[in-house]
Amino acid sequence: MTDATTLIILGATGDLTSRLLLPALAQLLDDEPKRHLNLVGAGVGELSDTAWRTRIRTAFGSDASEHALSVAKAAVYRQLDITKAAELRALLAEHDGRSILYFAVPPAVAQAACEALSPDDLPEGTILAMEKPFAADEASARALNRTLRHLVPENQIFRVDHFLGRSMVLNLLGVRFANRVLEPVWGAEHIESVLIRYDETLGLEDRAGYYDQAGALRDMIQSHLLQVLAIVAMEPPASLHEVDLRDATSAALRATTVWDDNPVHSSRRARYTEGRAGGEEMPAYTDEPGVDPERHTETLAEVTFDVRTARWTGVPFTLRSGKGVGSATHEIVLTFRPVRHLPDGFSGQALGSVLRFSLGPDEMSLELNVNGAEDPFALSRATLSTALGTGALRAYADVLANILDGDAALSVRGDAAEQCWRIVQPVLDAWHRGDVPLDEYSAGTAGPASWPSLP
Repeated sequence: MTDATTLIILGATGDLTSRLLLPALAQLLDDEPKRHLNLVGAGVGELSDTAWRTRIRTAFGSDASEHALSVAKAAVYRQLDITKAAELRALLAEHDGRSILYFAVPPAVAQAACEALSPDDLPEGTILAMEKPFAADEASARALNRTLRHLVPENQIFRVDHFLGRSMVLNLLGVRFANRVLEPVWGAEHIESVLIRYDETLGLEDRAGYYDQAGALRDMIQSHLLQVLAIVAMEPPASLHEVDLRDATSAALRATTVWDDNPVHSSRRARYTEGRAGGEEMPAYTDEPGVDPERHTETLAEVTFDVRTARWTGVPFTLRSGKGVGSATHEIVLTFRPVRHLPDGFSGQALGSVLRFSLGPDEMSLELNVNGAEDPFALSRATLSTALGTGALRAYADVLANILDGDAALSVRGDAAEQCWRIVQPVLDAWHRGDVPLDEYSAGTAGPASWPSLP
């Protein structure tokens, strides 16, 4: 951390930079006062150094540390077209030491910029950090990967997925691999189903330009939730270092397919109509500014997958995400199979135990069958719960720390990015053909009443 690194944010005036990157950077600098960092903003818009520094200080917040403020004070801004190699070369030539190009721009712009570059344009050790969505399908993901690997080695390419920086995902590794009571039962013999859900009460939040072309499946399931599935389903890696961990998660993704190879029966989609969610009145999705109703974009998606390995074959992994839903539910739920034999004499149901990880606040609970208080043979349900460590850094700050340190363990490897598109493509094709109906649900409800209930 004592060696100076230059972080160049391409697309510095955009919403992603001010809303996520800069606040996360402030927290990182607050926590690591010995980290030496040069901060450079770049974009097509005209902006003075003074105005850029003001933006940084505003995003950093009033409680930023002296170290963070010193980085802001020395920051500079450069106006340039990042799709022109000569202008990027000139920008990189201004700085000694290792540089990080953080593409906080739309994917098409990032791809155009990378295609304009050659390996000789980039100083040794340059890191390329790419925001999602990573390409638009498997073919374009392969093409973009070829472009990136032509420029730098794979371990210098960071495909950012801030879900992999979430403390709950990291806590999952510890709970699974460090406990003898759980590690041997982590598989199809004992687990009946897995649910990974990320439901939000929020609507579009002024993101119609992106969201209406993406939808819930591309925005959340294709990227974030499949990465969480890979963490849950992977075989135990030899270590948590970059190669071992990413080999394990990529292998899990290669084994993942749509349940029964039937995207029509194994997927559902819907969009919200007007209602009240998150304490606010929401218009119908089709009435939101910037939405084209003819796109038939879904705001709620649910797909069931099969991980075809000896550990998991036959266990349904259901991934679900939606906007404008009645309650914000962010969780991983593992439902265990019921006991094979319940001795005569017990009354009540011996349902399978349920292990639940909540993502924010980070909690873990285990639902068990226990003897009743009044009748010792009458089974009742009890829940054991505990709060888990939230980690010192927010997800984006953790991601930034890994990028600055050159640790790619929690970034998405190229083959994994391609596999995620391969996995969802049958569903996208079926939806495009109209084989799966676009259902509706009132904003503020749990979703269409006709959909199966979830644990």
